[in-house]
Amino acid sequence: MQGKLIIFSAPSGAGKTTIVRHLLNKDLNLEFSISATSRGMRHTETDGKDYYFLTPEEFRNKIANNEFLEWEEVYAGTYYGTLKSEVERIRNNGKNVVFDVDVVGGCNIKKYYGNEALAVFIQPPSVEELRNRLVSRSTDSLEVIEKRIAKAGYELTFASQFDCIIVNEHLEIAFAEAEKCIREFLASCKPQAARS
Repeated sequence: MQGKLIIFSAPSGAGKTTIVRHLLNKDLNLEFSISATSRGMRHTETDGKDYYFLTPEEFRNKIANNEFLEWEEVYAGTYYGTLKSEVERIRNNGKNVVFDVDVVGGCNIKKYYGNEALAVFIQPPSVEELRNRLVSRSTDSLEVIEKRIAKAGYELTFASQFDCIIVNEHLEIAFAEAEKCIREFLASCKPQAARS
């Protein structure tokens, strides 16, 4: 049986990556869908593990060849996307695919797969708390952080398009809510016994 799809989206800094990493260690038969990006690699990242790092030209060639399930030019010249081949590889192995994608990408994957996908939106308790988290992460310049905060206001307007909204104020509670959401979704997807 082909695996199902679990989509996690959120404004940058809301905690979706931390929640996804936690869920990958639970018995949910999940495998992480590694996204592709044209942005530079951070010193803590590994190609093929954190992202598939492509040059902008390589990324545009894959767009032209219709190799992406979804993609977006998030900032000028900086692309992110989900390769179709990655999703099908995981599903054909009978694993459930878990995505850590931006909000627009999450909406696009949900539209494409419909009821085969569960779309979860991770919401920060407030925009101010989001700013604090991004600053304390120390991975981006203040200019980049301000761009992310501006974008977050827009991204929060998409929350109602998701199947499940989790406010990440206390991480342990968010972990438990996300796990419950996924277990309920996977249980509802199991084939029903044939009726006579």
